[in-house]
Amino acid sequence: MLGFFGLIMLVILIYVYVLIKKPGKNIKQMSASELKTTLGDKKRQFIDVRSPGEFNHGHIKQFKNMPLQSLHQTADTLNKDKEIIVICQSGMRSANACKILKKKGFTSVTNVKGGMNSWSR
Repeated sequence: MLGFFGLIMLVILIYVYVLIKKPGKNIKQMSASELKTTLGDKKRQFIDVRSPGEFNHGHIKQFKNMPLQSLHQTADTLNKDKEIIVICQSGMRSANACKILKKKGFTSVTNVKGGMNSWSR
């Protein structure tokens, strides 16, 4: 009986973890190949939420570094009328950044799926 109860608890914990980690509602996703077609668009803002060290190690020229841990304070410098494209190393921090931006009232936010791991020059 205890084994069955433990299994049920494990399934519930995994389900809750997936719900927490998946991108939020109304957050668009874009692939790295789709990103390449948008880089010259002045109607979009591009932010990289990795740490300054990660950013300095290599980044996409159009992206501005706004580390996730300081996004609550720096988001006010972004234009709410322009779409924001967000990238990180794997797509997880950028998904969290998108949730933060949505809560702050930004309506057009897009996460780059797979982040810099999926980017090839």
